[in-house]
Amino acid sequence: MTVEQKAGQVLMPFYSGTGVEAHAATIERLHLSGSIIMGDNVPLDANGRVDPVAMTAINTRLAQAARADGRPWPGLIGVDQEGGIVARLGAPLTEWPTPMSYGAANNGALAKEGAHGMAAELAPLGFNVDFAPDTDVTVGPADPTIGARSLSGNPDAVGALGVPFFQGMLAAGVLPAVKHFPGHGSVAVDSHQDLPVQPTGLDELKARDWKPFQAAIAAGAPMVMTGHIAVPALEPGVPASLSRPTYAALRGLGFNGVAITDALNMGAVQKHYPGGSAAPAALSAGADLLLMPTDVGLAHAAIVQAVAAGSLPVERLTEAAQRVATMMTWRGRLAAQTAAQPAAAPGSGNALSASVSAAALTVVSGACSGPLVPGSVQLAGGSPQDRARFEAAAAKAGLATGSGPLVTLIGYNGRPAGGDIAVALDAPWPLGASSSPTKIALYGRTQGAFDALASVLAGKAAAPGKLPAAVGPFPAGTGCP
Repeated sequence: MTVEQKAGQVLMPFYSGTGVEAHAATIERLHLSGSIIMGDNVPLDANGRVDPVAMTAINTRLAQAARADGRPWPGLIGVDQEGGIVARLGAPLTEWPTPMSYGAANNGALAKEGAHGMAAELAPLGFNVDFAPDTDVTVGPADPTIGARSLSGNPDAVGALGVPFFQGMLAAGVLPAVKHFPGHGSVAVDSHQDLPVQPTGLDELKARDWKPFQAAIAAGAPMVMTGHIAVPALEPGVPASLSRPTYAALRGLGFNGVAITDALNMGAVQKHYPGGSAAPAALSAGADLLLMPTDVGLAHAAIVQAVAAGSLPVERLTEAAQRVATMMTWRGRLAAQTAAQPAAAPGSGNALSASVSAAALTVVSGACSGPLVPGSVQLAGGSPQDRARFEAAAAKAGLATGSGPLVTLIGYNGRPAGGDIAVALDAPWPLGASSSPTKIALYGRTQGAFDALASVLAGKAAAPGKLPAAVGPFPAGTGCP
């Protein structure tokens, strides 16, 4: 490959809108590795739902463009589909609850099955990369970015669940990317906005944040995403994604796969590395694949110029391109092995998604048996969709709405609630300061999650989940016996 081809092979860009031809032409011209699909790239039908046929056509065109220069390995077509609030593709694809649901259920087999179900609906649409699972260890309310995207606040549990999660994805033919090394669940700044600083020493990082990554690497994770987090113990003032000591630490854990940066258009990088300068800096530090540079043309030119100037050794660029090509060649063989599987239809995982929520639902305080409410409840909080889903679930469970105990739904980043029953639909943190005598962590807002909630309220189902992290005065492990 020429230097220009190698420079393209290590770039994974984004684009705007659902018109694909201009972006496909850019991929061909710059020899790019493929593309990530963001929310505004997803085609919708007249009812505002994902159009699977149109999505498949877009991905097919992008995959063709990535191979236009004759490379024999497939291009990367990626998406952020974690479950919970991070899901670029909605209905008719299955909606999944937050990843923290698996921590509350504490069931590795369920995590593998759920991840396989999610990935199995992505593969027929042409996706071969999903930037999941999030193996950050959340520290609780002080963590503004990860929250219920984390599997647990216990590093051993995150490792024990993250491994089967990514294995389930692989079994469906989709490459996972464990993220965000060296750990984004224990910093108090959102890297989408600015550069968080992780003041923790290396011993504590190794004992907490790095444990799940170590487990994933030992199990053969093909890709690890580095986060935009400055770790003074490694390199002060430099995002981990652009830090040579950070990549050395990652390789020191035994990782031989593709190291991909988090999106380079995020505030933590964009504010400090103008133009295309982040791209050669990340490569020189040890990154292999650069996700979403602000301007992919500038990034490509900056890499080529850095090689010409000698500031980026061509051997480092070659190594990075070779790792990406090797991973995609391997993924092509993996796809051939999974080709015999029948294609999963959009929405085929709905029942499984509901069972994940039923296994996760946690009664943090309140009765553990019998009906929690009489035959009718009042409802407050949540979005209009949340309330509509609750009412549909209540009707199925034989509950009326309009009178009786007050159930307050707390959405993403919501405030503590009053009333008789407080229900956290995302991270459970608001329950810690809620005055309601009955507190329930649901970890999701899918129809299946609300069905599980209504069944528990009506006394028709038990609540088997346990808190995967401490919530105010309630320690991790709190829940019904």
